[in-house]
Amino acid sequence: METTSFVRHRGPITCAAQIPNSTKIITSGYDSAVALFDINSAQVNLLGYHAHLVNRVTVNQTGSYAVTASSDYNLYLWDLNKQELALVLKGHDDDVEDFVFISDELGASVSRDWRIIIWDLTQGAIKRIILGHEKDVLSISYLNGKLYTSGDDMTLRIWDVETGEALAKIGPFDTETDTCAIDALHNRVVLGCDDGVIRIFNINDNQLIAEIPGHHSAIKKVAVSPENGDILSAAYDQQILIWDHTTFHQKQKLASHPALWERSFNWSTDGKNIVAGTFDGTVIVWNAHSGECIHELGENSQSPGNPCFNDLASKNDQQLVMVSDDGVVRIGVLDEHNASWQAKQLPELGRVLMNAVAFCPTRQNVITGAHNQHLYLFQQNAENLKQTSCIALNEGPVNSIRTSHLTAHQGEIFVACYSGTLAHLSHDGELLNKIPAHDNAIKALALHPTRAIGVSCCAEGTLMSWDFNGKLLKEYKGHTAIIDDVDIDPSGQFIASTGRDFTLKIHGIDDGILYHTIHLGRRSPKSLCFISPEVVIVTNYWGELLRVSLKDGAIIRETIAQNGISSIIKHGKHYAVSSYDGAIYLIEPQKLKVLNSLRSMTQQVEAPAFA
Repeated sequence: METTSFVRHRGPITCAAQIPNSTKIITSGYDSAVALFDINSAQVNLLGYHAHLVNRVTVNQTGSYAVTASSDYNLYLWDLNKQELALVLKGHDDDVEDFVFISDELGASVSRDWRIIIWDLTQGAIKRIILGHEKDVLSISYLNGKLYTSGDDMTLRIWDVETGEALAKIGPFDTETDTCAIDALHNRVVLGCDDGVIRIFNINDNQLIAEIPGHHSAIKKVAVSPENGDILSAAYDQQILIWDHTTFHQKQKLASHPALWERSFNWSTDGKNIVAGTFDGTVIVWNAHSGECIHELGENSQSPGNPCFNDLASKNDQQLVMVSDDGVVRIGVLDEHNASWQAKQLPELGRVLMNAVAFCPTRQNVITGAHNQHLYLFQQNAENLKQTSCIALNEGPVNSIRTSHLTAHQGEIFVACYSGTLAHLSHDGELLNKIPAHDNAIKALALHPTRAIGVSCCAEGTLMSWDFNGKLLKEYKGHTAIIDDVDIDPSGQFIASTGRDFTLKIHGIDDGILYHTIHLGRRSPKSLCFISPEVVIVTNYWGELLRVSLKDGAIIRETIAQNGISSIIKHGKHYAVSSYDGAIYLIEPQKLKVLNSLRSMTQQVEAPAFA
């Protein structure tokens, strides 16, 4: 258990930005915290907490103010001289993803509510709302009276700040466009795309200047050097690269780190260094010219990483196996009377962020999926695990794993990948097939209880069923946004799915009919589980459990965790859920009562700065 002092983020750092005219870096994190790291002294100070995870931090040109954008739907304006909260900007009704200063008095934000809001920063008032994007807006930049925005609708759009008028739409492209940046020195806008290509456009006429096929996986951040216009790109292929602003050839590759988070990167204010956050809650500083890592701030060698739990699997009525951001595979005992850790295991080549886990009872092996696009197989040995193989899938981060218990397919492994591919492997890890089931990231999958078929869901808002030979069977429509999880009911008749359109939907697996659409409120769902053909439990990013009756739509709602609930599974006669707050909870499914819990970390040390 960690102490109650704040020595680093206790969750991934989403963004790190140097404060001009100082040696301080301000950070935002999934632990809802905003903090200051000093490069010279290595001192870490907590500024305060949002009510939910923080997605981005932006600093003005003088270094006097910063704005943080949060999934609590608000933005905070921080006075950096006083190191205190100055204003709360309220107006979005979904996760706020990015912000840009237009001036010290004016700023603009983008959100998963598809809107751009221009703010009067002197009063915290909305000056203008701009509509036009057709899906979530994730990135925003500003130059000379124009805003540049990109996101899930696969476009780059340009807007007039004074009027809100749409000046141009570039695209749509074939994949999402999560990140954009301005090269003011050369009048260019740089776009990072999910196909791994950097696209560069002329600001004056919006014409394409160059395409850099620089990555083998989705680009999550591009940034432009204030020194000379060199381009930094960070992608899910674990490559952090610098591109020459003139030739567009690769100029530098940054030294790797086991807990890199691609979306958190920025240039230092003088263009000489690169700063970024990690899944460990630390800040990394690289020399941009040599690519060498020169600082890690907040590092704790006694307790590296953060056990923010991403997934879990039940081994028997007592034992659970779970994976987390710190790369440790854990075995624990959790029932009504016992809660204890039994074993920890690292991959042989060192820890790496783990997103997914499955346990195969017939083979007694544990399969984990990692951010580095690999599967790791472990064999059960008494209470311990021994790694037996490591398989490179090269299909983006692994999001979900399931194993078959059917007689003809015992122990076979099905893997949901960010690339849109389903990987099908034998029980010992031999690749049998890659199924191109979706055009976008597969978030989860479920296997039928009695038939050799499965269902998967993806970021483009569709469900697809398929058989074990790789044949695509049926597409199920109805969602209007990312689908985060899917399950098949115990009778094998129905599919449950939930996602960022805030609904639970029930389809017939064979007829494809949409039988139920149940609205869950304005808090993003994360995972779900049938407890009977008539009842589904849904979890969300706010630490809530929702027990939904399909007969009448009635919902019982309970908050049990301090952060999002990442997964729910049947465990003995009860259910177990994992949370990003560092705990596993045993749940009674009728009234959602917490019967016991197993904790590895206390995430927050103070109350939010504003409630």
